[in-house]
Amino acid sequence: MTPLISVQNLAKKYRDKQVVDGVSLSVSAGQILGLVGPNGAGKTTCLQAILGLIDYQGEVDVLGFNPKKSREKMLQEVAYIADVAVLPKWLKVSQALSYMADVHPKFNHQQAETFLAKTNIELSACVKSLSKGMVTQLHLALILAIDAKVLILDEPTLGLDILTRRQFYNHLLEDFYDEDKCIVVTTHQIEEIEHILTDVAFIQEGKVVLADNVDSVRERFKLLTVANDQLAQAQSLKPLYANSLMGLTSMLFDSANSSKGTDHNHSQPLHELGQLSVPSLADIFVGVMNKEAC
Repeated sequence: MTPLISVQNLAKKYRDKQVVDGVSLSVSAGQILGLVGPNGAGKTTCLQAILGLIDYQGEVDVLGFNPKKSREKMLQEVAYIADVAVLPKWLKVSQALSYMADVHPKFNHQQAETFLAKTNIELSACVKSLSKGMVTQLHLALILAIDAKVLILDEPTLGLDILTRRQFYNHLLEDFYDEDKCIVVTTHQIEEIEHILTDVAFIQEGKVVLADNVDSVRERFKLLTVANDQLAQAQSLKPLYANSLMGLTSMLFDSANSSKGTDHNHSQPLHELGQLSVPSLADIFVGVMNKEAC
């Protein structure tokens, strides 16, 4: 299957700082990729290169287009939501819909109105009268009403309350996502999007340190909870990180560094030391980032 987005050895340097260094990613139809990293890791720079907003080194292909050379044609099939909505304060909601219908050949005016009908946003309202969450919903309505094959989201729910964030992602799945499209979303708060992801890539200091489908990532890592009497033995197996709370310690292990759940220098399996469970992507992210920082 030909990927909708292909990135090979992407690099970007600002003056003497290497912001992105050798990033390679592939996103196919039906995938929702989470590009996850701390602030300043290079997430937004990667998206800007994919969208043709900056110059870069490496190879980027989006739907068969080179973003540097064919950005206008590419953007007819690509939708983008930045971390900050930039709609003019004086603009009415109805005017925003009419403007989009005039400038984008694939904008569905009726679909946008249908989406807004699920919210409490009035068509006659001005942007300046809307809350930050409502502006984000309006921005989402404008974008989801475009029949695009690729959706790029850069920290789209930054600064919103938890209810608005959940509503945003519910609308995203209900009103945009299908097996013929793909979504790339950046965040430094993976816990709020891990339930929608099919694939994940962790980026640290401009480099991808882990990239795989979510099921494989969860199979690779194990979370072990041990009591104090087994703590020393478990620590000798060199977990990626450990966290102690109320007399129990949780440890994250990478099975890629062991054989069948045992450390290569030890014969005792992890399950004999405590309770094994499947870690969340947030647990794995913390462990991998701590390892890379060492």
